Amino acid sequence: MQTQQNKISLIWFKNNLRIHDNPSITKAINNSRKVIAVYCFDPRYFQINHFGFKRTEKFRAKFLIESIIDLKANLEKHHIPLFIYQKKLEHCIPKIVADHQVTDIFLQTEWTHEETLILKGVKRHLPENIRFTESFEQFLFHPEDVPFAIEHLPKVFTDFRKIIEKQVIVRPLSQNALINFKQPAINNPTKIPSLSDLGFEYFDTHPNSAFPFKGGETHALTHVEHYIFKTKKLGVYKKTRNGLIGTNYSSKLSPWLANGSLSPKLVYYEVKRFENEHFSNQSTYWLIFELLWRDYFKYISIKYGNQIFKVKGILNKNYTWLNNKDTIEQWIDGKTPEPFVNANMIELKKTGWMSNRGRQNVASYFAKHLTLDWRIGASYFESLLLDYDVHSNYGNWMYVAGVGNDPRDRKFNIKSQAERYDPNGSYQRLWLQNTLF
Repeated sequence: MQTQQNKISLIWFKNNLRIHDNPSITKAINNSRKVIAVYCFDPRYFQINHFGFKRTEKFRAKFLIESIIDLKANLEKHHIPLFIYQKKLEHCIPKIVADHQVTDIFLQTEWTHEETLILKGVKRHLPENIRFTESFEQFLFHPEDVPFAIEHLPKVFTDFRKIIEKQVIVRPLSQNALINFKQPAINNPTKIPSLSDLGFEYFDTHPNSAFPFKGGETHALTHVEHYIFKTKKLGVYKKTRNGLIGTNYSSKLSPWLANGSLSPKLVYYEVKRFENEHFSNQSTYWLIFELLWRDYFKYISIKYGNQIFKVKGILNKNYTWLNNKDTIEQWIDGKTPEPFVNANMIELKKTGWMSNRGRQNVASYFAKHLTLDWRIGASYFESLLLDYDVHSNYGNWMYVAGVGNDPRDRKFNIKSQAERYDPNGSYQRLWLQNTLF
């Protein structure tokens, strides 16, 4: 049996790109004499998928690079080197294990099909005595604390929410073991790839972007402080969250949550701190409500597995879906008969961002008006959105398409939505008449 003195641990970073509230870091430090870390820019995540879209487009690629730069710097303050590779994970992880005589690997738990296959592939290329320790690091409410078996997950969000709010407590933030951690400096010759290394040209953030922020934990924590405490915009979140223009109509936390630069538990406890120090109202509750939706879609993907990617969805419903290339391109390029849809699609194309209200409308138009295969729209969102999260993206698209968690199978009236949320047309003018795009 190995003692802590001769264990060499590897932290395998995926969508948990932070040092705060990170159980993998805590466990690695508490169980090892030497700790190193790795992140792989797996080429598969930058390839063209079977719907014809690059899986990760330039916006999320840039945000990811910024996040890794920040993570590397934060780890180096504690002499933990972050090794960076631009190769398939099945080659990347075994290389660093061999080069550094790694005995233990600590990583975030994943359950979707591709990630599970990759993990199995990595293990096949490693000696059998390498120990893996996985931790759930994406959730607000830990899966072990949920008071029902996953097969009994409620089919409707409201039922799920009521049970969780009544019976489950958010776990404390993971202990910060880095504070007292010291080890000799370790040479790290690897470099973080540039946009051009990943196949993209350099670009500047669009001047009208509603998300002009940088990736990384440092920027995430700064924004939490700014949104919740400095501006107190949290206090009006429920009233402003359906906005369309600017940086403050919603929390804008989702891109950092999506790649794990920000812990949902930290957001929860900062909201609670705000309520204790200032006030609580429907708005402060509503941000936690949205984090619950995020959890729910993750539980949906655990329960239903690959069904979230199938055209019939989790309801196994048959619809007649079209796949007309010209119609799809008109939607993508903002050239439909609906100006409100067009404005949102142009914003997405130019910035990698779209409001929640916009997303619901363009997705409903795609699936319910144009009756196009909803998975194509979901795949396009995956490519472009800064805050792409596999569970929320496919969960929301199923919901809108009528094959997910909405038994009402609604269809948005785009014109009335535009009149309600963009009554003077300022949003549509911003994107349909702006010469900068």
